[in-house]
Amino acid sequence: MISAVNSALSGLQAFGNKINSNANNVANVSSEGYKKTRVTLSNRAPEGVKASVETIDSPGNMRLEDTNNGRTMVELSNVELSEEIPDSQVNSRFYQANLKTLQTADKMTSSLLDIKV
Repeated sequence: MISAVNSALSGLQAFGNKINSNANNVANVSSEGYKKTRVTLSNRAPEGVKASVETIDSPGNMRLEDTNNGRTMVELSNVELSEEIPDSQVNSRFYQANLKTLQTADKMTSSLLDIKV
């Protein structure tokens, strides 16, 4: 039962990081030159998940803008809302699934303690 709790807590933390990354990317979608982040998950022994955050350095779209020095090309962020919104919904569901696992383990422990008493 402890391994279920540890796995669920690890998953909550990992998918919480993914949700934070999505939120940060969406918040900076209009920031010039912003580079999006991605969280990759890997297996951590004996049970659990490790989340690694990396910055994606692909160039953003370019836009011609009027500045004090005349018209210049300005790089926009490389965030695509068409990727971020579905990704955030999937991450939210995985977070909820890990939370449900933790709640179920809690109920099982509570039932076990009730039987023992």
